[in-house]
Amino acid sequence: MSSPTGPAPGLPVRMPRPRQSGRHRRPEPVAAPEGAPALVLAVPGAPAPAMRSLAEEVISIARSELPGLEVGIGYVEGDDAEYPTLATVVAGVAALRAERYEIALAAGREVAEPQGPAAVVVPLLVGPDNAQMRRIRQGVMDSGAVAELTDVLGPHPLLAEAVHVRLSEAGLARADRARLFTVATAADGIILATVGGEEAVQAAGITGMLLAARLAVPVMAAALDEEGSVAAIAEQLRGSGSVQLALAPYLVGPELPEGLLDSAAKDAGCATAEALGAYPAIGKLVLSQYATALGISQPQGTQQR
Repeated sequence: MSSPTGPAPGLPVRMPRPRQSGRHRRPEPVAAPEGAPALVLAVPGAPAPAMRSLAEEVISIARSELPGLEVGIGYVEGDDAEYPTLATVVAGVAALRAERYEIALAAGREVAEPQGPAAVVVPLLVGPDNAQMRRIRQGVMDSGAVAELTDVLGPHPLLAEAVHVRLSEAGLARADRARLFTVATAADGIILATVGGEEAVQAAGITGMLLAARLAVPVMAAALDEEGSVAAIAEQLRGSGSVQLALAPYLVGPELPEGLLDSAAKDAGCATAEALGAYPAIGKLVLSQYATALGISQPQGTQQR
């Protein structure tokens, strides 16, 4: 037991760490506000173990950036058995919030009734995809809960960085921006491949300009889900002087229909990089969308848009 003058002998004393002074002082860590809505990641595509692992890693990155964050993962094509649907997850977090409120009242605590959305739903999509967004929006509506749906993750400079890293991992681009060493297999023309039609291609083109500035090679966007689009862009790049092309998916992965990337790469006659997957920037951008929806501080490095 503690005495009026301090803790009882033998008990550990937690001393506050002195705040670092000066211009290079570390920012104070930001935690999720008390009673904040849950972050629910809306995962498109046919569920599979690899997809679940990817989604869990993305959510883990977001939670590491904002301690205390409550999260959920809802699958657009879920089955409510192994893979819970988006509607079920959103309804579940809303029911949990209501239950906690009732428990607090029963315990005699003075608590405010929950206000605002029970969840902020963030689509695991880097670019616009009207078909997927309709399904996500329908899932939120089917939940019967009050929830806010954010925009997709891109375009954003961090996504250009992520594509660059995936290209360098495949040996198709220099890993450094300063170009201090050469890569014999580096591409001299990049096709930024997306899905979602013309709107998605236009949005990918913005990230493509950022990527072109990083690599100092031409970058053009194409739609994987439009027949002949990738091959046509490949022909255009070769016509302007590019010889060694690379196909870079501007996709997280779950939204990419199986076999579509390989087929497009074969038609265009070029090598491919991996999809973005759980690259750290994806988790940070998911959290950034959540933070923007709530008007709270965003993690460093994601504010630029």
